[in-house]
Amino acid sequence: MVVIYDLTLAIFLFKFFGKYGLYCAVVLGIILGNLQGGKVSELEVFGLSLTVSMGAILYSGIYFATDLLNEKYGKNEANRAVYLGFVANIAVMVTLWVSTIFLPSDITGSAAAVHNAITTLATYSPIFIIGSLTAYLSSQVFDVWFFNYLKNKTGGKKLWLRNNLSTLSSQLIDTLIYQFTWVLATDLSFYEAFSIAMAKYFIKAIIAFVDTFFIYLVRNWKVPN
Repeated sequence: MVVIYDLTLAIFLFKFFGKYGLYCAVVLGIILGNLQGGKVSELEVFGLSLTVSMGAILYSGIYFATDLLNEKYGKNEANRAVYLGFVANIAVMVTLWVSTIFLPSDITGSAAAVHNAITTLATYSPIFIIGSLTAYLSSQVFDVWFFNYLKNKTGGKKLWLRNNLSTLSSQLIDTLIYQFTWVLATDLSFYEAFSIAMAKYFIKAIIAFVDTFFIYLVRNWKVPN
């Protein structure tokens, strides 16, 4: 359900705002994904119990947006969205950190609760932040390049092939880089981190197959320039 919501939001933005809507989808995806990166939940998928970060699910929608940008507007526009997302995420984290400098007012009890929540997000382990940004930029730049490479190799045919191969390979890069940071930042062993990484990758692979239907659905839509 969360996957459908994530993809539907990207499609809505694309329908009404064109490529600028897809820029927005990428920015929202990276910010919301990282804010929820530390929220780990148990999901039941096809009878299997998987330990997955909720941020990983929202994060997967970024690949749909950049692939659609690449398909309709070219590699440069897709890379522009990737870099916008990178800068936006840094700006959000810095802004949250700056806000923790100001102590909450005593006028209402909720002020302290909100302050503590923001502090938790803003002071999250620097290793996680660096690892997340590294994983994002590395995997997204590769995704854009590989998608465009496959598009040229197939003469613009077989969208399903480039969509899935580029996303699956870049998602693997992202998952392994980010999950390794858990070994550095927590007491997780390599085995435990790898197990979580594979569970996340399994979910991401399913999302990659699902978003193929969506990209075929919308690629020929007439949208604002």
